[in-house]
Amino acid sequence: MEKRIIRFNCDYSEGTHEKVMEKLMATNMEQTEGYGTDAYSRQAKGLIRQLCGREDADVHFLVGGTQTNLTVIAAALRPYQGVMAANTGHINVHETGAIEACGHKILALPSREGKITAAQVEDCYRAHMQDNDREHMVMPKMVYISQSTELGTVYSKKELEQLSEICRKNGLFLFMDGARLGYALAALDNTLTLEDLARLCDVFYIGGTKVGALFGEAVVITNPQLKEDFRYLIKQKGGMLAKGRLLGLQFLALLEDGLYMEISRYANWQMERIRGAFRRAQIPFLVESNTNQLFPILPDCILDAWKEKYSFSYQQRMDERHSAVRFCTSWATREEDVEQLMEDIEALDV
Repeated sequence: MEKRIIRFNCDYSEGTHEKVMEKLMATNMEQTEGYGTDAYSRQAKGLIRQLCGREDADVHFLVGGTQTNLTVIAAALRPYQGVMAANTGHINVHETGAIEACGHKILALPSREGKITAAQVEDCYRAHMQDNDREHMVMPKMVYISQSTELGTVYSKKELEQLSEICRKNGLFLFMDGARLGYALAALDNTLTLEDLARLCDVFYIGGTKVGALFGEAVVITNPQLKEDFRYLIKQKGGMLAKGRLLGLQFLALLEDGLYMEISRYANWQMERIRGAFRRAQIPFLVESNTNQLFPILPDCILDAWKEKYSFSYQQRMDERHSAVRFCTSWATREEDVEQLMEDIEALDV
């Protein structure tokens, strides 16, 4: 039998939570309307509006994160406009140029621990508007952030309020990628709620693919400018699932009884155990984070040895003998796998 590799490389290796599967199976032979117009999707949308405290919000279900990002950005921007993002942002580094392929430039800003600031946004916007030759350049019109970020860090309520204030002052859209939103909301240092996000962002989404669903992201639009004809763009970008009820059912299962937050807290707790083991072994981190992603800096010889047993993601080279890598837990991470990793960490001699 082939030896099992213990996977800590991402948070979507497994299928779906059993309660999601149960709901899908219980309704499997029902006949419903297609394209997300079914009763289950309408119920899920109503629940999300309730949780966000915004009955006026539009809610749309799409299949995956890249598809969601390019659809939202296409809805917001005219052909000559671009989107500001951290240079480490997902749309800038992990989406194969999807945004540029759809005709919009990413205006990458230097980031600190995966985050950008309101001051950076205003500086970028002002530099453009004060340039007498600005019509020859891409106009900044949207700000893209992730919660949690690509480095597992979390924007505080104060930071998001500052970004929102600058965006509204200058007529910019604020878009939050929530692919890992559950893990961010469950972070010990989190100060934000879904109601805050709905108040401060023009559009954001609740990620399902990485937080217990088979697939799916729930887009929440609060700005009326972005609501118009959004379903046309979903269809044009290939995101309108014929069996749309599969998305609505999954978000019902995740959100109706608090499952989404329960499994997110579980993933963060398992990572906190791993984080503690690395700290006891005096292993440094690339950044400090309190979500389900961790970036230890380890000797290459140890990483080479661990590849026979663990799967993890390479992040960056630190020096001739050390690299930063990413370990990631999920809603389905096995207790025994965490304990095995902790044993191996504690046995390190560095």
